Amino acid sequence: MAKEKDLVQRTLVLCKPDAVQRGIVGEIIQRFERVGLKIVGIKMVSPDADLYEKHYEEIGKLITRRGEQTFRYNLNYMLTGPVIAICLEGVEAVELVRKIVGPTEPKSAPMGTIRGDFSHMSFGYSDAKGIGVPNLVHASGSVEEAKEEVSLWFKPEETYDYEDLNEKYTRGNW
Repeated sequence: MAKEKDLVQRTLVLCKPDAVQRGIVGEIIQRFERVGLKIVGIKMVSPDADLYEKHYEEIGKLITRRGEQTFRYNLNYMLTGPVIAICLEGVEAVELVRKIVGPTEPKSAPMGTIRGDFSHMSFGYSDAKGIGVPNLVHASGSVEEAKEEVSLWFKPEETYDYEDLNEKYTRGNW
């Protein structure tokens, strides 16, 4: 049986350049907060190619999974502007965030998810245009990946431990 402390997780969300430039970061964050996820770290940054290589290949294995060309398209897209890095905490946060975000390809994302409501592009179209898919957000894919990504994007002193009022109901702290 899993222990309570193992089920309360931290995960990384990046609001990508298209989310920042379209002015919908607040709506995206609101979706996470409404289900009881707690922001424990947040900052705006303009990462360089080296950080994205660590993020997308050393941790996420994008080149290994999808090839060098896909990585280059994505890198060029991510370098078009700043991102908002968010560390969220909650009960089974990694899986919950993935559910809220929807599938990576916006075309496949159901309505009600962030990608399904705010973006629409297919992998085929982006490949034909030679661009990365503007899919608004990155969300950690697994608990292990989340731990590595949070450590890459946030120094320990940039995240906070505190109890919020939602925990009474989202974690059964009554």
